[in-house]
Amino acid sequence: MAVLALSACKREASVPPTASGDPAPPGAAPADAPAPPVELKDVIESTDHYVVGISYPASVNRYPGLAKALSDYATAERAELMEAVEAFGNDKPTAPYELSLAFEQVVDTPQIVAVAADGSRYTGGAHGQPLIARFVWLPQQDTRLTAAALVPGPAGWRAISDYVREQLHTAVVTRADEDELAPTDRAALIKSTARMIDEGTEPDAGNFSEFVPVLDAAGRITALRFVFPPYQVGPYADGTQAVDVPAAVLLPHVAPEYAGLFAR
Repeated sequence: MAVLALSACKREASVPPTASGDPAPPGAAPADAPAPPVELKDVIESTDHYVVGISYPASVNRYPGLAKALSDYATAERAELMEAVEAFGNDKPTAPYELSLAFEQVVDTPQIVAVAADGSRYTGGAHGQPLIARFVWLPQQDTRLTAAALVPGPAGWRAISDYVREQLHTAVVTRADEDELAPTDRAALIKSTARMIDEGTEPDAGNFSEFVPVLDAAGRITALRFVFPPYQVGPYADGTQAVDVPAAVLLPHVAPEYAGLFAR
């Protein structure tokens, strides 16, 4: 009997307790066990109510953290779609609601990996909502590089904002001249778009969250390409816009731990 009691004690000691303090059931994973890595696979679904199409580059599965970030983004966008679908109840929309999302790997070096996500979500109306996201991953640090971490101070965002605004304002004036608009139409276009540019490029990291690095032959960053979805710095008809900010503008403001990624 003593041997049996000792065996039972050993078995109980080997079973980790649950949050309530009770022993976990046999075969349960420890509470702090890491989640299994996400394996990204293309998604194609079609019903009378909705259509979903999501595509991933197979290469990103080499980076579990990046794969999870892409999966989390796609899952959130799909949840938005399904919430709109479920609001119909037993009815169905005149045209199926739709989520279209394509992830493309645009940079792949030992130091930097970047993925661009582009697509749209349609839940009624004249057109879908554009979906624009950019993911910059640092494999050696196993972390995502964000705008706020890269440029931590307000002076940096003022410099970036000033540069981006100048490029966007110049592009609007050039386009208005090329279209040979009447003077009143030209002035109205420039004024309304200038207001959107200024509001959408306020010197804050949140306005510049979507970016990818532009690299030289040695894999160093020569510029950051900031991407702006429709409505942020121009009307819907202008589509997605991008401005390359050169390393010379960025480097004085980049956090020291990331300065080595840039070309000098």
